Amino acid sequence: MAVNKQKKSEIFDGLKKIVKDSVSMVFVNFHGLPVSESSGIRRTLRAKNVGYTVAKKSLTRKALEGEKITGTIPEMPGELGIVYGADLLDPAHEIYEFQKKLDKKIQIVGGVFEGKFMNQSEMVSVAQIPGLHTLHAQFVNLINSPIQGFVMALSEIAKSKE
Repeated sequence: MAVNKQKKSEIFDGLKKIVKDSVSMVFVNFHGLPVSESSGIRRTLRAKNVGYTVAKKSLTRKALEGEKITGTIPEMPGELGIVYGADLLDPAHEIYEFQKKLDKKIQIVGGVFEGKFMNQSEMVSVAQIPGLHTLHAQFVNLINSPIQGFVMALSEIAKSKE
């Protein structure tokens, strides 16, 4: 379906706003994704304050070129969806979960993280970083482990002296 100039201008302005306001963005290829699953993804992402929009690659490139983002724009094959948000990791985490669930229907193809373009493998690595609560739990466990071992050793020494 052909899009007139006014509609393209509105889409472009929306993309510029997304690029300017977002802390991180993930570019996804959603080839073969049914509308029902796409609607489910949008609903879930919206509940977690993460946006999802679909735009033409040419308009997306133009919107990205005007911003101060380092690196080169990653290759964007197929249909392009943009997952974005005010949190640094949430967009990547959330869409990565859908990528695992929906086998080959949606794939991360790149993104923008900390003002730098990332390719597919780099964005998947970012998506696999554990959340803040998990990192806190791992840190507490790491600190607690030697203390727990020391207490168990003291307990065994006390038992042997009885």
